Amino acid sequence: MTTTLGTASAAPGEVDTGRLEVGETRDGDPFGLPVAVINGSSSGKTLYLQAVSDGDELNGLGVIQRVVPQLDPADISGTILIVGIVNYHAYQVAEHRNPIDDTKMNRAYPGNDSGTSSERIAAATFDVATRADLVLDLHQGSTSRMLNEVRVRCGKRHRLYEDCLELAKAFGCGYVLDQKGPDGQLARAAPDEGIPTVDPELGGCVGWDEKSIQKGVDGVFNVLRYYDFLEDANDLERQTRANSFEQYGSPNGGLVEMHKELGERVAHGESLFEITTAFGETKATITADSDGILWRTRRLPQVATGEYVCSVGTDIDSY
Repeated sequence: MTTTLGTASAAPGEVDTGRLEVGETRDGDPFGLPVAVINGSSSGKTLYLQAVSDGDELNGLGVIQRVVPQLDPADISGTILIVGIVNYHAYQVAEHRNPIDDTKMNRAYPGNDSGTSSERIAAATFDVATRADLVLDLHQGSTSRMLNEVRVRCGKRHRLYEDCLELAKAFGCGYVLDQKGPDGQLARAAPDEGIPTVDPELGGCVGWDEKSIQKGVDGVFNVLRYYDFLEDANDLERQTRANSFEQYGSPNGGLVEMHKELGERVAHGESLFEITTAFGETKATITADSDGILWRTRRLPQVATGEYVCSVGTDIDSY
């Protein structure tokens, strides 16, 4: 059966790309999101991939750019639907939020097809997501420095919680954040429709980072093999899981000197970072409130009083 997404249309054993029209720009021209359909030669599940829900998070697009040329529909059982750039307007100006309505796109799901710019794009991409059996919403930690991780956002009481945990484990980044997310996230909304969905958060950088992109490429292929889109299913590996976060800000203005590296274990009372003057004089030393793992840090060294410095993943276990 031929599968269509926007102007892309692929019969079994074919690949096609096109555009999914979702509105008009300020000069009245229509615009569309770049889409792809990879229709396997054999029947099977449907996977939906999307990237650049936040306009400055490009690692997911790097993953898609590398994955699609490697996929031969003759080897695939099932269908892969892709929206390569979700937040069209923010991507054009390299900003995090949609500048048309000053909205974070991943707070707009399931969307509204007669609402704001972000709500309309969310509604259009949610319609695609609900055609799938599994969803990967590719993100990164914005421009902060962050571990490569997968986020399970549906919450532990959700009926699809175990399925989302399994999908995160199949992706196999090594680290999982298991914490219910805010309303409006795709990884919150799609499970409500019966579709296991996770957010791979592929590091954090300005532009894109090849190591994190490769983690994402490996993760997508892990999912394709585990869920039988491709042959040679891989075994699942244990993932290190954080069940909550502690965030730390600076008590002073100055320069940050981190005392731990990303992924390093920290103990309660251990030094996390120091604030110094421009002349190297210590103004404050901040210690960890709990045991955990240094999960995320700011990129720039200069801070004002109260400004974000880092996050520690806490309540650590593995599964």
